[in-house]
Amino acid sequence: MACACKAFFSLLWGATSVQALIAAPCVAPERPFLPQAPVDMRTYAELIRSDFEAYIADAKIYFHCLDAERTPAFTGA
Repeated sequence: MACACKAFFSLLWGATSVQALIAAPCVAPERPFLPQAPVDMRTYAELIRSDFEAYIADAKIYFHCLDAERTPAFTGA
């Protein structure tokens, strides 16, 4: 009986370990570089705008990921 319990728990542990590896953690997006010199900001305005639009889109995905992780965490607690 003890052997069956040991096998069950090792199987259960393996399943949760695999799930943890499959489920990607929420990773905050890196804030884009912003030049300090006003002339550089004007020169690269379109590139900066594009970088920040991508950053905001990635931040929305990050927030949704956090929301999805929050519910099971509260339920488990």
